[in-house]
Amino acid sequence: MRIRKLPESTINRIAAGEVLERPASAVKELVENAIDAGATRIDVVFRGGGKALIRVTDNGFGMAPEEMMLALERHATSKLADDELIRIETLGFRGEALPSIASVSRLSLTSHAGGSDEAHGLSVVAGAISGPAPARLEQGTEVEVRDLFYATPARLKFLKSDRSEVAEALDVMRRLALAHPSIGFTFATEDRIWLDVPEAEAAKPRVARIMGTEFMANALPVAHAGDDIRVEGFASLPTFARGSASMQFAFVNGRPVRDKLVSGAIKGAYADVLPPGRYASVVLFIDCAPSRVDVNVHPAKTEVRFRDPGFVRGLVVSAIKRALAAAAVKPDTSKSFSTLSAFAGGQGAVPSNAPFNSTTPRPSALALQTAFAMQLPPGGLAEGQGLEPAAQAPLPSYPLGMARAQIHDSYIVAQTATGLILVDQHAAHERIVYERLKRERSSGGIAVQPLLVPQVVDLDPASVATLDSLSADLAAAGLKAEAFGPGAMLVREVPAALAKANMPALLQAIVDDAADMKQANTVAERINHMLATMACHYSVRAGRPLRIDEMNALLREMEITPNAGQCNHGRPTFIALEMKDIERLFGRT
Repeated sequence: MRIRKLPESTINRIAAGEVLERPASAVKELVENAIDAGATRIDVVFRGGGKALIRVTDNGFGMAPEEMMLALERHATSKLADDELIRIETLGFRGEALPSIASVSRLSLTSHAGGSDEAHGLSVVAGAISGPAPARLEQGTEVEVRDLFYATPARLKFLKSDRSEVAEALDVMRRLALAHPSIGFTFATEDRIWLDVPEAEAAKPRVARIMGTEFMANALPVAHAGDDIRVEGFASLPTFARGSASMQFAFVNGRPVRDKLVSGAIKGAYADVLPPGRYASVVLFIDCAPSRVDVNVHPAKTEVRFRDPGFVRGLVVSAIKRALAAAAVKPDTSKSFSTLSAFAGGQGAVPSNAPFNSTTPRPSALALQTAFAMQLPPGGLAEGQGLEPAAQAPLPSYPLGMARAQIHDSYIVAQTATGLILVDQHAAHERIVYERLKRERSSGGIAVQPLLVPQVVDLDPASVATLDSLSADLAAAGLKAEAFGPGAMLVREVPAALAKANMPALLQAIVDDAADMKQANTVAERINHMLATMACHYSVRAGRPLRIDEMNALLREMEITPNAGQCNHGRPTFIALEMKDIERLFGRT
């Protein structure tokens, strides 16, 4: 066949295939146009999973009739005044959205330009434009998209169920609502209003509204700046993690992005405190000079490219790590609720006005009896006898309170001014030892203890080969060991903090974790992973009895240790219960 020029209608449908992946893509493009038009209120109606109808109404600047006609031509835009792609300060700039949508749907456009006496409307069907003609619209612009992809029916076969398409469009709306708290948004389908947020809202209330109060109760503020780049937002406690990254939102200069660099930086920031397969909930706003970021790298504009990606990644990692390290010990409220539900028989906390009868969920009598029995003298209280004076003395204002008992030689019960704390002694000590080793390493090197007589540890040949390949990382972690024949390792130095460790078990634990260590991106991450393994193996084990003074010493160490709310594997180290919640279990409030 001979080379020929494609007709304009075919060109537009090809362009639509790049810009419009699904109905949610049309929502994104139209709502971003409304934001660029200075709207303070944007309403979206979604029918039939977006295939039957998408209506976007805004109160922005509006367009004159001649501008409406021009807006339907490809690459016609008001957003590049100087034709430069270096300083893009708007969400849209290519001039492709409206003509692309019009080429694969039945589109009607109504607009009332500011200062004009009347509105005008036009429609596009199969590339044929009708209008513009006088229409009724008080302010701004309204775009109706009907029968999306009717002109490209093959695309319809690749769409998911209506419910899935609604979920995708709602995700787009939530991201845009987070990015622009000053704008009011609604998103409605046939059966309900999924999103309704007011205008002129501050950033923090908007985040709470979109992400939920549980997120805010378990989130830490993030704020860090470098040169002309600033990172702000909220990052969840490591214990408030999910099985997917669906609650991670990133914005660059007000633009929602799904950027690999940013998501990788978030993962790196939590590498020390989250286990594989768990993801933090994060809302990050990255603001920088437009010249520092290229938004013209993807048709959907969901990816960006930073001029200095290493610097931006480091800034994001530092911002989140600083927030986690600076935070005082803070319980995960979702774990507290789960605990209350467990006490109440898995049915949730008892309402304060619920009568206490045979059908009311009761707290576990055995659990409560075990928790408080150790405060009583042997044989219980004699008539007229009270608790020990120490148990009644005013509590010092320690965040984690004072130790009162140990349950099953594994869990510490501490009393606070407002309730009680239940601490996993192994998980807590594991974090303390790990942070100590990291602190020593960053401040000049891990304190080591040379062995007067080097210890020979017998291992299988495969384990010896693995440890020998990790010898450089082991030395950086304070453990100097070398192969001693095919079936043994010779240990010459150990970290001072692990001087009394069971060396054969410790080396075997490092071998078992070697595969995970090799997956780390940097040398520092590999060494930290090794330190975490050492700390886990050496820490106070579950099943070890502790004296009251030892328990309190552990609590005080937790209060000054970064990331003390979770162990090295991301599990919580303690759970807090407030008195009001405990009293509610007994129907006293």
